[in-house]
Amino acid sequence: MIKKSAGQTLLENAYKPTTPADNAVYYDAFASTYDMEFADELGWHYPAAIVEIYRDACTTTDTPIADIGCGTGLVASALDFPREQIDGIDISAEMLRIAEEKQLYRTLYEVDLTKSLDLIANDYRAVVSAGTFTSGHLGPEPLVALLDIARSDALFVIGVKKAFYREAGFEPVLRDMETRGLIKNLKVAEVPMYAKAGHDHSADTAFALVYRKS
Repeated sequence: MIKKSAGQTLLENAYKPTTPADNAVYYDAFASTYDMEFADELGWHYPAAIVEIYRDACTTTDTPIADIGCGTGLVASALDFPREQIDGIDISAEMLRIAEEKQLYRTLYEVDLTKSLDLIANDYRAVVSAGTFTSGHLGPEPLVALLDIARSDALFVIGVKKAFYREAGFEPVLRDMETRGLIKNLKVAEVPMYAKAGHDHSADTAFALVYRKS
């Protein structure tokens, strides 16, 4: 049997937690090695792909940005914006500690997105996410609540792992949000999650859900 790499093991175990608390514990445990053992080893391209979609869709007024599930700050690093223009939100205190050391964010929030979002500021002009909406993490339920942290016409670029998009029922939730007049200009783009070949997840893709708050 071929031994899986540390990065593949971290990834596959990340899909197993069943509660937000489980996720916090899991990510706290390997936050200090996340960038090297997972992102670098597997060629984690997803944050950069989401940032590219954001750049294609944004205007000059689509900041400040809320980075949902910011982890160690890979989306903020790809954005390469002044830290005053982006805040990070994550459930893992240790991941946030690593992000804080990088000095990429104006403010960092330790928040469980399945609960109240009152702690988070509510003046964002863009909301982005890469890696949070997937098996073992979050389904479509927080999408409506996240609208409350954004101003009218704010740009949303939300990454959802392709297989999970169908499994968790994202499409009917999005269509309902459209019908209720909560969002507008909905588009879905498929993006690669990894830039390195040769591992079990090299071909995995995600959908970037792009829309604006009405």
